[in-house]
Amino acid sequence: MKALVYQGPGSRAWEEAPRPNVVDAFDAVVRITRTTICGTDLHILKGDVASVKEGRILGHEGVGVISSVGPSVRTFKNGDHVIISCITSCATCGPCRKGMPSHCEGGGWLLGNTIDGTQADYVRIPRADTSLHRVPDGADEDALVMLSDILPTGFECGVLSGTVLPGDKVAIVGAGPIGLAALLTSQLYSPAQIIAIDLDDHRLEVAKALGATHVVSSRDGKAVERVMALTRGKGVDVAIEAVGIPATFEICQDIIAAGGHLANIGVHGKSVELKLDKLWDHNVTITTRLVDTVTTPMLLESVLSGRLAPRKLITHEFELEDMMKAYDTFGDAAKSRALKVLLRAP
Repeated sequence: MKALVYQGPGSRAWEEAPRPNVVDAFDAVVRITRTTICGTDLHILKGDVASVKEGRILGHEGVGVISSVGPSVRTFKNGDHVIISCITSCATCGPCRKGMPSHCEGGGWLLGNTIDGTQADYVRIPRADTSLHRVPDGADEDALVMLSDILPTGFECGVLSGTVLPGDKVAIVGAGPIGLAALLTSQLYSPAQIIAIDLDDHRLEVAKALGATHVVSSRDGKAVERVMALTRGKGVDVAIEAVGIPATFEICQDIIAAGGHLANIGVHGKSVELKLDKLWDHNVTITTRLVDTVTTPMLLESVLSGRLAPRKLITHEFELEDMMKAYDTFGDAAKSRALKVLLRAP
């Protein structure tokens, strides 16, 4: 089969790779029909994720058709259309029972990290019964790719960890795909203000179209002043960091109100400065989280009902064999104006 293979920092190749087989009785092998590229994949290519070794097939998102199952798989059979969760869950260990499968003792974030991932013709899915979701008949499978990772990540790590409430003032620092996913899902809780902050004017235009009440450019270094003006000098109740660099985390610290929640989503490859001298007496909660995908069934129902429209995040579409071109497009988003790229198998 063909696959996108990580060859060390700054290097990738679309090349021949062994087709996966069922290894464990609880495995399924899925033929990929749709996949996408995540900002985390770009972090991997920069060398920010030490657990990813050379030779790894990247990717942790996708929709596909089951081609084979192990003898202990009970929920799925050959030919079933499925959504692949970016998190592998056994559903029985201590972390899974606590609702934290991102730290599953036999799973967690495996795909495209410590085992081969979804940017390929086929992928092996461990613990298939609890790591796949059935695609309902007639569903838009293009849109459902966004349920593998980006929508539950924006929702769980941003909106739920930030405890967004009706009437809250929310700032999302970073209007890339993950920030926009947080923007879409935050609207389920009816905040009074959703302020999108970014360097890119086009992304701010998209954020406005997707429901942001205000947009703020950070290009000139005056984002904090503008947010404070919008909130009458009080700051925001929830600040969601959706980039993963020190500068954006600093903005979040500077705009958070007393009693507020700072929810980190971004993948950080460098340390940030924590301004405890300013925050220690402000009753501020700072959260970090890896997506658990426990909300995927609820989000799926919201997509099927039309309450959420994640297909709006897809800006570019490619054939699976054009993976290298898709990476170039996604990696140069400032020029291409890419948000999520969709890759389809023939």
